Amino acid sequence: MRVFVTGATGWIGSATVEDLLGAGHEVVGLARSETAATSLVGKGAKALRGDLDDLDALRRGATDAEAVVHLANKHDWANPAVMNGTERAAIETIAEALVGTERPFLLAAAFAGLAQGRPAVETDVSPAVGLNSMRGGGENLALEYVDRGVRVISARFAPSVHGMADHGFISSVVAAARRRGVSAYIGDGSTAWSAVHRSDAARLIRLGLEQAPAGSRLHVVAEEAVTIRTIAEAIGRSLDLPVTSVAPEDAVEHFGFIGRFFGMDMSASSERTREMLAWTPTGPTLVEDIDAGAYAGA
Repeated sequence: MRVFVTGATGWIGSATVEDLLGAGHEVVGLARSETAATSLVGKGAKALRGDLDDLDALRRGATDAEAVVHLANKHDWANPAVMNGTERAAIETIAEALVGTERPFLLAAAFAGLAQGRPAVETDVSPAVGLNSMRGGGENLALEYVDRGVRVISARFAPSVHGMADHGFISSVVAAARRRGVSAYIGDGSTAWSAVHRSDAARLIRLGLEQAPAGSRLHVVAEEAVTIRTIAEAIGRSLDLPVTSVAPEDAVEHFGFIGRFFGMDMSASSERTREMLAWTPTGPTLVEDIDAGAYAGA
């Protein structure tokens, strides 16, 4: 397939491009800069210059493709209305270009807030609807296009997609530990995050694109639940720092913006996803990556 990928040079996107190319697919990646374009071409992909605000570029990329993977996001936590508005506009532009084609459109989503007191499962319907909800309600917006002839697939990512030189959420927790001289967890540390290695995530994206039926919700999860205390203890070992608890009301002051999320329970099962796509994660666990020095430069 000729696959158009947004976020093609990002943390997950770059691994996805390599996996798609390795499986024999043709890749066209959205590139915000000449450096990004050069990186894509160096891997054997093609580059389409533009960004998430360039709706004409998104439309061209989707129209010319046989499949679309949408991974890009502004991640502008200081301006959620702008971030969510951009996400909704991008999804609508791509989906409208694919109406009536039955072509696959896989987009990144999240499972925070899907379930209380248990791991989220693939059949849980996202409560996020509209501009002011998480990711602008993008998952539900995209799924509306299933009845209009688009093979929409939602890929709900674990909050930690880890690997060597990861610069995501866990790197922010590590950076806070360096600043404070202590590796901390929130409260009793019993809340938990799911996790997946970057290579496993990339492979699942490809499998979903190739096989998942319209309306699928995939859980990109290798480890169902890793407690935040376990994460803090691993960071403490890695940095040779003491480990302690921080009160929930002090979390943002201690950790910075990541303190709003680190204490949230974001655990999920991927049982249905594994059965549907015959996907078996093989990468290192989150703690194994921390112990191996994946965040040494954070």
